[in-house]
Amino acid sequence: MEKPTNKQTTANTKTKPQGSNKGSKKKGFNVRQFIMGSIIAAILAIICAMGIYIVVIMNGFKILDNNIDKIDTASESTLIYAQEEGKDKEIGKIYKGENRESVNIKDVPERLKQAFIATEDRRFNEHAGVDLRSIGRALVKDIIHMSAVEGGSTITQQLAKNVFLSSEKTAFRKGTEMSIAFALDERFSKDEILEKYLNRIFFGSNAYGIKAAAKVYFGKSNLNELEVWEMATLAALPKAPSRYSPLQHPDLSKERRAVVLKLMTDQGYITEAERAKAAAVDYVPPAAASQSTKDNATFLDYVVDEAESMYGIEEDELLTKGYRIYTTMDPKAQKVMEQTYANPSFFQKDASDGQKIQSAMVILDNKTGGVMGLIGGRDYQQRGFSRVYSKRQPGSSFKPIAAYGPALESGNYTPYSIIDDTQTSFGNGTYSPRNYDRVTHGQVTMFEAVKKSYNLAPVWLLDQIKVSKAIEFANKIGTPLNKQKDQNLSIALGGLTDGVSPLQMATAYTAFANQGLQNKTHAILRITDVQGKEIAVYKPEKKQVIQPKTAYYMTLLLQGVVEPGGTGTKAKFNRPVAGKTGTTGLDIKGIEQYDRDVWFVGYTPEWTAAVWEGFDKVDAKHYVTIGSGSPSAIFKEVMSKSLEGRPVTNFVKPDSVPNLTEPPKGITDLTAVYAPATKEVKIAWTSLGEKIAYQLFRKGTKDTEPKMLIQSATPEVNDTTVSSEETYQYYVVPINLDSNLGGAKSNIVSVEIPKDGALPDGTKPSPSPTVSPSTSPGKDPLEPTLSPGTKPTPSPGSTIKPGASPTPSSSISPSPTPTPSPANKPVDGSGEKPKDGKQDGGQIIVPKL
Repeated sequence: MEKPTNKQTTANTKTKPQGSNKGSKKKGFNVRQFIMGSIIAAILAIICAMGIYIVVIMNGFKILDNNIDKIDTASESTLIYAQEEGKDKEIGKIYKGENRESVNIKDVPERLKQAFIATEDRRFNEHAGVDLRSIGRALVKDIIHMSAVEGGSTITQQLAKNVFLSSEKTAFRKGTEMSIAFALDERFSKDEILEKYLNRIFFGSNAYGIKAAAKVYFGKSNLNELEVWEMATLAALPKAPSRYSPLQHPDLSKERRAVVLKLMTDQGYITEAERAKAAAVDYVPPAAASQSTKDNATFLDYVVDEAESMYGIEEDELLTKGYRIYTTMDPKAQKVMEQTYANPSFFQKDASDGQKIQSAMVILDNKTGGVMGLIGGRDYQQRGFSRVYSKRQPGSSFKPIAAYGPALESGNYTPYSIIDDTQTSFGNGTYSPRNYDRVTHGQVTMFEAVKKSYNLAPVWLLDQIKVSKAIEFANKIGTPLNKQKDQNLSIALGGLTDGVSPLQMATAYTAFANQGLQNKTHAILRITDVQGKEIAVYKPEKKQVIQPKTAYYMTLLLQGVVEPGGTGTKAKFNRPVAGKTGTTGLDIKGIEQYDRDVWFVGYTPEWTAAVWEGFDKVDAKHYVTIGSGSPSAIFKEVMSKSLEGRPVTNFVKPDSVPNLTEPPKGITDLTAVYAPATKEVKIAWTSLGEKIAYQLFRKGTKDTEPKMLIQSATPEVNDTTVSSEETYQYYVVPINLDSNLGGAKSNIVSVEIPKDGALPDGTKPSPSPTVSPSTSPGKDPLEPTLSPGTKPTPSPGSTIKPGASPTPSSSISPSPTPTPSPANKPVDGSGEKPKDGKQDGGQIIVPKL
């Protein structure tokens, strides 16, 4: 081989630039390599995707072929347990029944098909079993919200899942579901798929298939007889059969129905007029809506509801998978409750048409929030209408939540605070509540107002603290109000737009019983599969919803209700008890003295219970005649027997709460006499002892408000600032100088000052002027402009600054006197006579007790 010469080497070196040319070649090679690699990768990805698609499709066909008859296979019962004497006691079982009827798709009205398509799968007639567009949209929303907020399942996928799969949420299960859906769509027509879906899907209340559901919920065998609102109600059920059951949750069912109707309107299946008409209908269960009665039926149904709402385990799965559910139920309490509800002597006599008055009761553990027992009605039937969830007007049992609780929570009031129970028109005269017996009581302590269930006092109190504070308080303890429609003073008397359920009331009162702490209400402790593997477990959720002082003060107030003289004495038994009665009046002509709903909500240191009684539909033949004494007696019967054998405990004052100081007693013997010789009014009363000062108030005919004349250390005052031909009214408020707490306003006396020219030359006084205590049971003469709690009258529950030390001298000089600030103006109100127990915005006027 010939060696290159130096010249050749030099030439070659010059023709190969160093650095840049070499790098360019390398860079060009990498780009081409990247492009080629991407093309190859894309081809491989397409091949793999096609392979996976083929495998998925083949897998779907295989599963479909091997399990097409799975719908008819046997299933295993789920067992439910409670603790009794430290051992698990089986309290019931749930299992798949035989309530299934098939229907040919030709017998399903077009509107009914449209209701399901609009709700569950709007592109049902366009996709091939799986709606890729819907899945993409759902994925985008899930990514935006960083959680699974929207699903993309089609009707075909739902059929695949319900027939062949469990409800576990894994990617593998979802892929299998899609593969079966592809196979179903390939194998069957759209009508056949929809028919299988409507015959297979679970509708709650042990109803499988659309025909069985129509019978259970509406008593109709012919689907063509269903109205639009009924069709929408049925289409609302597959999403959550227990939650949206019109039998168990009529309010939630109506809300979900409205969503379905809106979807049908948007997609052109019904008109706006049809939507509005169907959305307004109230559900009335048919006479034979439920199947069977059995022990613990309400509790077992509640467990099924909770498994779905808290843990996402669908009822259909509970009926077939053989789970083991361990609960909080106290078997003794549940048994006593059911025995009591089976005893007609605890209830008023049946109506003239044989209809029974209904009732519901819930018992919760204060410390844990566990459901000890509950019952949804007399002769409650499994998967029937549970009044545990039914929202009714609570009457006076809501006063602790809407008036007294928020006032105590503000820190400006105590149980000894003086509040106003005089006849007053609020909201520029538009709302004039009244006490049930039409008697007013003037200034009273909160203790008295709660114990005797006055109506005027809590409305006045709510007007002072403002409605927004009450709504905030109610929401915090578990009785949410309508922020738009409940902006009125009638909520102080339980006049609510939406009402509250026994379950909500029991939950709310546990905060009073448990030093302001509230636990999540629950019945399930844990769920395992048949092999003992844990499927779900309750995680305690404890929250300080109100101050311990508020809870303790409320307990002191509510203990008075069950003591002699209170409205709830029939609830008292041999343990510490606190509680509140409640009634809502009728507005039916001729029977206004009777009631629509009656309540007792109360607690011991261990448990809280709510009892409601009334008719499901109130009219001139169906109303309550027995008052709040009946639920109070049921409370006593069930709670006393259920707690029998347990150690008696007491309500405990939290360490952080100071001892409650009682204010001075009121003065009742105030006198005032005009002395012509000295032209002064001599005012006197009986002393209340040491460390008590006295604020003297006066109102003349030209005064718009009473004025504080002096704070005196002695029980005698001479008013030298009077004018001729004037009439004055006086009252006194005692003040404890140690606690700065004010007592009740005294009796009111009136003095007439004669004309100066009519007076003799000083040797003889004129006849004594008139001195008269106020005896009117209604509004006293000083009340139109003075509202207790405004300066200078002692603000209820707040401290009063005595100012300068009182001097022995009790004469009043003609110096200017302080003028109190005007009372807070009412924010709103309503007229006096309600319709259907309400005013505009759900205002109830006359809760009695």
